[in-house]
Amino acid sequence: MAQLDFIVMGVFAILVLGIGMMFTRIGSKNSSAFFEAGGATPWWINSISLFISYFSAGTFVVWGSIAYKSGFVANGIQLTMVLGGMLVALFIAAKWKRTGAVTAAEYIGKRLGTGTQKFYTFLIMLHGLFTTASVLYPVGKMVSVATPLSLNTCILIIGGIIVLYTSAGGLWAVLVTDVVQFVILTAAVMIVIPMALQKAGGVHTFVNNSPDGFFNFFNSEYSFGFFLAFLAYQTVYIGGNWAYVQRYTSVSNERNSKKVAWLFTALYLVSPFIWMLPPMLYRVINPSLTGLQPEGAYMMLCQQVLPAGLIGLVLSGMISASASKANTTLNIMAVVFAHDVYKKAFNPKASEKNLVLAARFFTVLFGAITIVIAMLVPMIGGIVEMVLSTASIAGGALFAPIIWSLYSRRQTGTSVICASLSGLVISLALKFFAADLIGHKLNRTWETAVGVGVPVLVLLCWEIYYFLVKKEVAAHLLQPLPVSTGNSTTQDEDARTQNVFGMKVIASAIAVVGIGIAILGLVANGGMVAFLTGLVISLCSLPLFRSASTY
Repeated sequence: MAQLDFIVMGVFAILVLGIGMMFTRIGSKNSSAFFEAGGATPWWINSISLFISYFSAGTFVVWGSIAYKSGFVANGIQLTMVLGGMLVALFIAAKWKRTGAVTAAEYIGKRLGTGTQKFYTFLIMLHGLFTTASVLYPVGKMVSVATPLSLNTCILIIGGIIVLYTSAGGLWAVLVTDVVQFVILTAAVMIVIPMALQKAGGVHTFVNNSPDGFFNFFNSEYSFGFFLAFLAYQTVYIGGNWAYVQRYTSVSNERNSKKVAWLFTALYLVSPFIWMLPPMLYRVINPSLTGLQPEGAYMMLCQQVLPAGLIGLVLSGMISASASKANTTLNIMAVVFAHDVYKKAFNPKASEKNLVLAARFFTVLFGAITIVIAMLVPMIGGIVEMVLSTASIAGGALFAPIIWSLYSRRQTGTSVICASLSGLVISLALKFFAADLIGHKLNRTWETAVGVGVPVLVLLCWEIYYFLVKKEVAAHLLQPLPVSTGNSTTQDEDARTQNVFGMKVIASAIAVVGIGIAILGLVANGGMVAFLTGLVISLCSLPLFRSASTY
């Protein structure tokens, strides 16, 4: 990388960090501002935040690695997110808003008891640590491929920046930086594609030189059966992951919570076909990558086709995507431990200031742990193995039982814990001892099907049992949580003020990003695509300014 690339990365890092720190005052105002951004954020901001949080640099490393090796299979896998998002929009998102809970943990505590809440809080913390680490590792890998810095150094620097602004500004810092990072990432990928196509010899040459079956959605490892099993996982993950539940509960009403999921679905319908094209093109340009090398295919392509300056922009986009997913997970873990553990178990009379301070402490603590775990990823067998194994083992077991309880009048703390433990124990046993128990390892399809199917089957058995014995939980446990008794007029005004400020910051940041990319396009050799992309981005900020002024 040239000096200009490092300058570009530094500028964008300072921009994102500065945006996050701007919300320190709002995030410190009260726990509602820090935890749920006032509880009435614009739905489109939540949706873009949900999308970019789901779409990290791990996408470029994990799915990019699969796209390099197997082509459209990576797109087929990601289409499960479209169908999963559609099911969440139709059946789940509004249910979460209807509970009246700030967090999924708060709902679990009221509906299933504090013991169940503690059980899931502990497991979600472990899951969140590993999923955040699986985000930090890929972006550290990409930066280390493109710079003289070691992998661990890159993970430490990037993780430190994310922890800093997430702990300072709370959910508003997460939401606004997510939107800006979405813009940076989109611009970066749109600049790479035409240059990569040119390097590959054009569309015709690319298609003719691609391996057999490169444009099939399924193969022997990722079959149609895997697609169905992964769809079940994606549905419960999008609908039940505590970080994403926060996106459905922090809007003003149930209709907007559905809109959050619908826009997420629309974005995922289009984006995989754009995001996965570069590593597929690189398979034709350089088909010699083996082992774990395809994990770096995206960055290798950028280094080969992009001029100085634009490599730094693309890398900034990758870092931005990772920051989005990491800050989302860290924020919800900190919120849960401050709101549902620290306050209820240790300091019931905690002031608003103490709650915010506790949330910041937990953000830093969990951030430090995830950085350490990210450094240990190579010992686990690579990022693809870690991501898919974590998903298949934990996804269904942790999230399906809670989603089921949104609909059932019968499920209890005993039944959902039994379902989760059954899923986790059986999945872990088969993961590590399948060769001894059944004579061979489970393939991806069965691994994912067992992870989702076992807890669902256990829940069904409990549902039938409770129906036969005519048991239902107490009626008051099925009622929405009471709304805060504070001054509603003041709260509404605070929420509106926060929304206007947030939209103005987003509009200003997008204008700055667009101008910066346009300038970079003028400076870099062959940067006309970047120049035009920057102009388009700058123009997109105008309707946002108007929307903020009339909100």
